[in-house]
Amino acid sequence: MRIGALVAIALAWCAVYILLQPVAMWLTYSLIGLDKSTHLGASVEFFLFETPKVLMLLVLIVFVVGIIRSFFTAEKTRQILAGRRLFVGNVLAALLGIPTPFCSCSAVPLFMGFVQAGVPLGVTLSFLIAAPMVNEVALVMLFGMFGVKVAALYLVTGLVIAILAGWVIGLLKMERHVEGWVYEMQAAQCCIEQESLTWAARIEAGRTAVREIVGKVWPYLLVGVAVGSGIHGYMPEGLLAGVMGAKAWWSVPAAVAIGIPMYSNAAGVIPIVKALLEKGAALGTVLAFMMAVIALSLPEMVILRKVLKPRLIGAFVGIVAVGILIVGYLFNAVLR
Repeated sequence: MRIGALVAIALAWCAVYILLQPVAMWLTYSLIGLDKSTHLGASVEFFLFETPKVLMLLVLIVFVVGIIRSFFTAEKTRQILAGRRLFVGNVLAALLGIPTPFCSCSAVPLFMGFVQAGVPLGVTLSFLIAAPMVNEVALVMLFGMFGVKVAALYLVTGLVIAILAGWVIGLLKMERHVEGWVYEMQAAQCCIEQESLTWAARIEAGRTAVREIVGKVWPYLLVGVAVGSGIHGYMPEGLLAGVMGAKAWWSVPAAVAIGIPMYSNAAGVIPIVKALLEKGAALGTVLAFMMAVIALSLPEMVILRKVLKPRLIGAFVGIVAVGILIVGYLFNAVLR
């Protein structure tokens, strides 16, 4: 694809994005004929506006990140982290977790490759926490929807949790709670090195990422927007302010407990986050909910059970959960 074609596509993307709000309002109140003052009207407008908006943001982000990932593979990450000292390695691993490919299916081969390459267990877990939690899709979408303040809070707190959780697990010396067969096998190769790709190939990598990732994510996105639409249109503001507000001390642990068994991703959960915030839920509580869904999902823990013994999984979940709780309470106290 030539540069001129990319520029034309980018301009068309911007034009469509600007028109989303007025088109959603026209469809809801003129074409469909709903009343602006009704709950149904508010819900439908929210759905018709947020669905293409989130999809467009998702396509853009995944395309750009797909190009970035053609330079920066998991194999390079293993090489960079091998032999790093505790804490310095945790910081570096958490930072590298943001742009590096990660999904539930890659958790086991990534973990095995890191451990067998000489990366300390605590450093490895910092990477495995940061990669899903500090999700680049979530980061850019939060910036687009809520601005730099919320996006920066998400980035900083996610990195701090990943760094400290991995550091603590490293101090606990829990290597004996890794399944023994992990150390007996040769390092698994989950990614192919892409050292000398042309720019045409890297752009194609971005397009491939869009086809593969957006193709898997869009059903969850629609569910998330639908849930968010219901909350936006029908949920009483006073109810959410009371249940998930900063004054309810139990709201943060309840949000984490609700988020852990959920199976979603950043694209699916962010529309729910937006609707909750609009209805009066506290930022810290909602942020804790989102982090629990992304970083502590039950399916992720089931997959990691293949390489981690129950005690280490328990420590992993407990330490990360405590970090998320602290973040929730901290922001509820500071951002009143």
